[in-house]
Amino acid sequence: MRYHRWGALMARHRHLVITAWVVLMIACGTVFPLLADQLKAPNYGVDQAASTRASTLVQQYFSGLGNEQDVIVFDSPEGSIADPDRRVIVDRVLAAARAEPGVVAVIGPFDPMSNNQVSADELAALALVGLQGDAGQLPAGAAALQKAITAAAGGTVTANVTGFSPITNDLTAVETAATTEAESIGLPIALVILVLAFGAVLAAALPLLLAIAGLTLTFGVLYLLSFGLTFDAFLVTIVTMIGTGIGIDYAMFVVSRFREELSRRALTARDPVAIAEATGVAVATSGRTIAFSGVVVGISVCSFFIMKSPIFREIGTGVLVSVICTLIAALTLLPAVLAVLGPRVNKWQLPERWRPADVRSDSTAAQGMWARWAHLIMRRPIVFATVAGAVLVVAALPITSLQYGIDLGTKSLGDQPTAKAQIVLDRSFSPGAVSPVQVVVTGPGDGALDASSQQHGRALATTLAADHRVGDVETLLNDNRMLLNVVPNVAIDSSEAIALVRHIRDDLAADMAGTQVLVGGATAGFVDLSDETTQKLPWVVALVLGLSLLFLLVIFRSIALPVKAVLMNLLATAAAIGLTVAVFQWGYGAELLGFTSPGFLQVYIPITVFVLLFGLSMDYEVFLIRRIQEAWEDSHDTDSAIAVGIEHTARPITAAAAIMVAVFGSFLIAPIPELKQFGFSLAVAIAIDATLVRLVLVPALIKLFGDWNWWLPAGLNRLIPSVGDHKSDTVDVD
Repeated sequence: MRYHRWGALMARHRHLVITAWVVLMIACGTVFPLLADQLKAPNYGVDQAASTRASTLVQQYFSGLGNEQDVIVFDSPEGSIADPDRRVIVDRVLAAARAEPGVVAVIGPFDPMSNNQVSADELAALALVGLQGDAGQLPAGAAALQKAITAAAGGTVTANVTGFSPITNDLTAVETAATTEAESIGLPIALVILVLAFGAVLAAALPLLLAIAGLTLTFGVLYLLSFGLTFDAFLVTIVTMIGTGIGIDYAMFVVSRFREELSRRALTARDPVAIAEATGVAVATSGRTIAFSGVVVGISVCSFFIMKSPIFREIGTGVLVSVICTLIAALTLLPAVLAVLGPRVNKWQLPERWRPADVRSDSTAAQGMWARWAHLIMRRPIVFATVAGAVLVVAALPITSLQYGIDLGTKSLGDQPTAKAQIVLDRSFSPGAVSPVQVVVTGPGDGALDASSQQHGRALATTLAADHRVGDVETLLNDNRMLLNVVPNVAIDSSEAIALVRHIRDDLAADMAGTQVLVGGATAGFVDLSDETTQKLPWVVALVLGLSLLFLLVIFRSIALPVKAVLMNLLATAAAIGLTVAVFQWGYGAELLGFTSPGFLQVYIPITVFVLLFGLSMDYEVFLIRRIQEAWEDSHDTDSAIAVGIEHTARPITAAAAIMVAVFGSFLIAPIPELKQFGFSLAVAIAIDATLVRLVLVPALIKLFGDWNWWLPAGLNRLIPSVGDHKSDTVDVD
């Protein structure tokens, strides 16, 4: 009864709770614009990986190059850039670049140290720039550099900066704009669905209120955490998507149950005691369910922390904060608002035939449309279960050909500075000049090279220069350590560039006995992240499945129900990822969705989608099964319990799923590949889960299992902890 008492407590102190939340939202809303200033470039590195160690050695022995090497791309389409009047503009830009704080080196196209930095037609030129700073400082330094050279350029010569940090700066701008546009599409659709689901405008507004409150608190917490941790724009997008989805989900479940309790009591006028009791029951049932669901999502998300990569730790932290903040809002603010509204929650209702059954006094759960659907499934459970399972298996088959990669999304940058620079690079230079592959050659244990080993290093440079994927090789020697700056003539995020890195590591380095060869740079970082993902995926899957199974065992106090839930969620998630492979890796529907398939999925998408979807889909599983259990505890009739549970939950689950599909699916309009993939995967998975799984497989399998659904060995029942007596928390208080 703890949840019941908590709900009643929030109802009694509703004005204090709401006032506290208003103050909290104002404070968090004030710092939200400051969060954007704290966002960093995405860190695709892997702790202690070869690329990370190579970067450390470059900074230690070749610090004059800076922590990052970027490129200023000059374009002079109307004449030779070597002409005196154009040289003046180039020199002015270079002077502005050298004056920028954080710039430690600039090698202009006409400097004595320059190397093939003027195009053959003399219509373009490059300047190499070394930026000093950590991951938090480099994006700001790159942005300041771009601003300075834009002001200095002009006339017949344009100048744009490109490189890893400049590209991520522009991607951040594009992603932010895409997120805003997606929300402007998804949220109005969500509101329409909510109105149809609840049959009342005021009730429909509450899930959006909760989502906004949860997100506002989340962003406030992330701002505070950003002083000790790093976050990027993609994380903010993920948090927005997930926070909006679970906020609407959680609120729908609680509001639906609150309105059901009002209907049971035929409460049409304000009665503080009855309203507090209805609020307590709503929190004791649906509120408790969403608390359990939040724990399952948290368990899933915590699996990210076994990955040795900052990008996964960022996602794990951000989503965990979002879930916690949304739960806090759902269990405090929402009950308080419901207590204030009371029967007015049904204000501005649709015509009666459009209202859900739970708020119609002349309807019962056993006679509803969804109850009839459940009985239809139960009449042929084997047939329905076989067909639904076969569909999911077929959809999951493409997952066997899953390939990882990184697509930076440079083709979707529009008229951003780095996009303009890339056009010139593709036309007149090597596209790999954006971020060279850095091959660090040392003695064993990072030691100095002897004369023989130095000769091996030079031979390696010669071999690489002859490779058709390489445009240029620069050899540097300092303290008897060698750095080969290998400029690919292919894009740094292409399959060819990745194959080049693997060739250097697996083939060429293996032939250099007595030396240590470490390959770094952006492409090498992508390779290491791909390898880390592949190696840790089985562990992540095992951790998520195992912990979720144990937690569901405690919640349901049953053997069959948790096992069935985990297996169905695993199958539904596999089907969603399989369809994502078919679309974004194989390219089916690419023209319709407006993208060109790179032949792989973003390296962090499959594992991220698996973890998040497994957690999110448990919302529906716990909500539905707990409602069926509640009905079974009243009647001990499995068929009746299934029908009543489906009738009470199908409408909010279907509506919540439709909203999530709208919110997630709206990101398909985004030009950035990762946003398209992420939005598609989540939207498809939620659609599968709410239809084939919840409305077909769940009733069919529970029917087939019969009384075995509720079986738990007495010894195990005594062993596992209790989270409260089911019956006492769901008893009718009439």
